[in-house]
Amino acid sequence: MLEISKSIKNLDNSDISDNIFHYEYNLKHLLSLIKKGVDEDSTLFLSSYRSFEGEVYENFIYEKLLRYAQNNNYIKGFVLKGFHQNKQKAYANTLSISEKQQIVYRTKSREISEFDGMFITEKNELYFVEMTLVKSVLKLRKRLRKKKALLEIIFPNNEIKALIILNEGATGTKQFPSFCKVWFTKEFSARDLFEYIKDKNSKKLLPIEKVKSKKMIEAHSLKLYQFRYYNTMSWITRTIRSHKKYILDIDFLMKDSVQRYHDLYNKFYIGYLSVESAKNLLKLDDEYDTDQKVVVAIEKKYTDEIVLTYYIQKARKSLYLYSVDNEKISKEKKDPYGITVTEVFHISKMMDDSYEYNMQNIKVIKKLLQERYIREKAELS
Repeated sequence: MLEISKSIKNLDNSDISDNIFHYEYNLKHLLSLIKKGVDEDSTLFLSSYRSFEGEVYENFIYEKLLRYAQNNNYIKGFVLKGFHQNKQKAYANTLSISEKQQIVYRTKSREISEFDGMFITEKNELYFVEMTLVKSVLKLRKRLRKKKALLEIIFPNNEIKALIILNEGATGTKQFPSFCKVWFTKEFSARDLFEYIKDKNSKKLLPIEKVKSKKMIEAHSLKLYQFRYYNTMSWITRTIRSHKKYILDIDFLMKDSVQRYHDLYNKFYIGYLSVESAKNLLKLDDEYDTDQKVVVAIEKKYTDEIVLTYYIQKARKSLYLYSVDNEKISKEKKDPYGITVTEVFHISKMMDDSYEYNMQNIKVIKKLLQERYIREKAELS
């Protein structure tokens, strides 16, 4: 079965050679701090060092999992990454290995999800692996739903589960969903590798040791259901607005299959307001042209509550998110290279005049969503 071994729990490094020393690490910032002589006890240094140590922990545990999978009959396939796999380009609309040697699913231009590890069991369960040194796992819990939804869509014949590997002392683990298996290791230290980085002459490295087993598979070799990210997003937008009687098809929205997509996308785009219509709602000034669209989205929060959010794209790479919570308005500039920028640009082009809302429409939709959430919460209690 899938139980942690003593070797993994105790972080025994006797069977992985010097493999973790051979990985590529994001060291530019840390090395610059070392060169400047920044105090190793300073907040600036510790923040950079912890990020580095997290990378090392991920690689260490991955090396241990390779050997665990090799010797565990319950695991029938284990996905290779890093220097263990044959170098391949990152394919679009499938699982593959990124330039950073990570397991990713990507569209033609953007990565949708990244996975620390992945394997298949004899019971046709597909596990994705998450490992972290962070003590509070709230952010990790939020990421799990999106990753599970994606894998359920592209691997509909597998039962999707997660293996979470943490250091002892991590908090909030009882809040993990039922599809998660949680392992705890002893406290991890990357001190040996850190000392080697500071002085490459301090240790003569053993060569890379690779695991040889028929269980080891390449990410791109997995057969999956074809999923077109932007096509599906457009289909949802069109369908949710196609009801002859209602301005938003709530029954379509709440279908299990559509909510799985909502878990993945986090937000569906449903229409737009004119800048003039949204001026009072979002307290807009004159920074936007009057012909710009204020794209309206329904966003799924971690609590499963669905709320309205608003996007204004000033230029191709300049996108602002507006949220309204108890009449308090927040404005956030989105990552110019993030997928949301591309999504809003794509969806804006397909929205003709029939997608335009007015403020009365917004009030009705908001009320419908609130009533649905309250009703479902009452049914679960």
